[in-house]
Amino acid sequence: MDWQKWQDRYDDPDSPLARRLLTVRERIRLALDDCPPGPLRVVSLCAGQGRDLLHVLPGHRRAQDVRARLVELDPRNVDLAAKAARSAGLHGVEAIAADAALLDHYAGMAPAELVLVCGVFGNIVDGDIERTIDACTQLCATGGRVIWTRNRRSPDRVPLICDWFETRGFEREWVTGPDEHQAVGVHRFTGHPQPLQRGTSIFTFVGYDKLPSAT
Repeated sequence: MDWQKWQDRYDDPDSPLARRLLTVRERIRLALDDCPPGPLRVVSLCAGQGRDLLHVLPGHRRAQDVRARLVELDPRNVDLAAKAARSAGLHGVEAIAADAALLDHYAGMAPAELVLVCGVFGNIVDGDIERTIDACTQLCATGGRVIWTRNRRSPDRVPLICDWFETRGFEREWVTGPDEHQAVGVHRFTGHPQPLQRGTSIFTFVGYDKLPSAT
């Protein structure tokens, strides 16, 4: 899979992915609006080109409060995200080429007020989805939010994902309805963040095109 070319799918305004991106952007905007005064930390797993966060921050009143780390394996996508951040004057945003599954890459940024897990759950097996949600108790600050996505192809895992979050101290804040093929969810952490378990890999990125044979 060419993950740089894959990002071009967001350019079709009528596609489910483009609609999902618009929804994620709006939820990021609302989350930033609701954050308390002071520095804000944001981490993004499998961030791609940062089309979600890097579209919202320019012009947002909290932009200069944000320190963000975008973790993405494809160096071409990382380069595009870094250039977009620089051109927008977002000096607190860094994009790194690294395996987003390795918790070491969030050291110094976790726990964060906003954790983006977009485009991840539809590309990994169920056990890794649960492990990633469990790791969100290390990545997310008390009162912080996780914004996540998952397609609703059969078997629909959105209800199970909600259950996994909610048994770990997350409160469901908002989830798209069942008629939307590309679901977006927001869960707010009401618990206390756990220490970051360095050296831990929480998922293997299988890819949605290979996932049915892997589960």
